[in-house]
Order: sequence, then structure tokens, then C-alpha cells
Amino acid sequence: MLTDLLEFETEFWAKGHAYIAGVDEAGRGPLAGPVVASAVIFSRHDFENPGIKDSKLLSIKKRTQIAEYIRERALCVGIGICEHDEIDRLNILKASLLAMQRAVNALSVIPDQILVDGRNVLDTTIPCEALIKGDLKSRVIAAASVIAKVERDCMMIEYDRQYPEYGFARHKGYPTKHHVEAIEQHGLSPIHRRSFRVKALDGIEL
Repeated sequence: MLTDLLEFETEFWAKGHAYIAGVDEAGRGPLAGPVVASAVIFSRHDFENPGIKDSKLLSIKKRTQIAEYIRERALCVGIGICEHDEIDRLNILKASLLAMQRAVNALSVIPDQILVDGRNVLDTTIPCEALIKGDLKSRVIAAASVIAKVERDCMMIEYDRQYPEYGFARHKGYPTKHHVEAIEQHGLSPIHRRSFRVKALDGIEL
């Protein structure tokens, strides 16, 4: 039964596109760590879970549960990563697009159609449509947003074990008060993005 967030998928299914890939990323805003993208393809008949929604609307527990469902039921899932040094070299927009392209390239099935969150289409010969706030409009993009978020959070928890003084497991690299205080005390870690501006608590750039 077709439910919410399937308007775009239904349109392309009606045109005969069997393999629709949703693509999204996580980690554009943090001061540290990679940007992580995911591409997800579902079979039309296995896409029954209306609980799949934008990762930002889900609790950590629910997001983890939905990610497990997606990995079990999706036709295929691809992950693409751009590390902090690539972000510094390319800029965050180009790095995000590259991570998304890598996620599509990692799919075991070539999609007929790509739906990507945001304003920019990918550099590909596959038909690609960009949807602003796509994770609120397309369930396959929402599924990609969940996988990308969970994957990146796991990476930042691992980085927390390597650099415990920064609290990456707590804030995932975002510019929280705790994070800025850690940078003021310890300086930048090896995974911090040097091209990002860090404002100290007194307003001075570090």
C-alpha cells in the first residue's frame, strides 16, 4: 500500500523505473570528521515501512532501529565518504557531492533514476533530480538520510575513543559549547577541518 512520502517514487515507478536511488548526506556542519553519504534502492514491494522519515525527526533509538530495517530490506545500500582533508581541499559543498557520487557508485545495482537531497544534481549519466528538503518529500531519500546519519555517528564514536578529550561521541563534531571549550583547551585534533572557522566562547576566531 502506498503511503506518505512516496509521491516522487510513485511517479517514476509509473514510468517504468524499477530502481530508484535516494541519496543524502550527513555531516556538512561539523567542525571535525568526514561528510558521509548514503544511496539506497528499495524494491517497490519491500518499501512498506511508513516509519522511515528524515533522520532529524527520529530519536537515536528509533533511527538505529530504522537503519537496521533499511539494511535488511533494501535492495542495496551504498556508502560514500569524504574525509576532513578532502573537505579542506575541495570545500564542503564539493566534498558532499563527491561523497554522494561515491555512495551511488558503491551500489550493487545501477539505478534507473536518482533522487538527491538538496539543490545540486550529481555528475552522472543516470537521470538525476535534486529535491530541496528531499528527506521530507521522498521516503527513499529519507532512508538514505537515516543510513548516512547512523554511519557517521558510528564513525564519530570511534574517533571519540581515539581522541577522548574532545567528546566526539557526545556532539559528533558539531560546534557545541563543550566542543569549542575542548578546542580552546587542546587545540585542533588530527580530524578537525582546518578550513572551517571556529569561534571561541568570547567571539574570537581560534
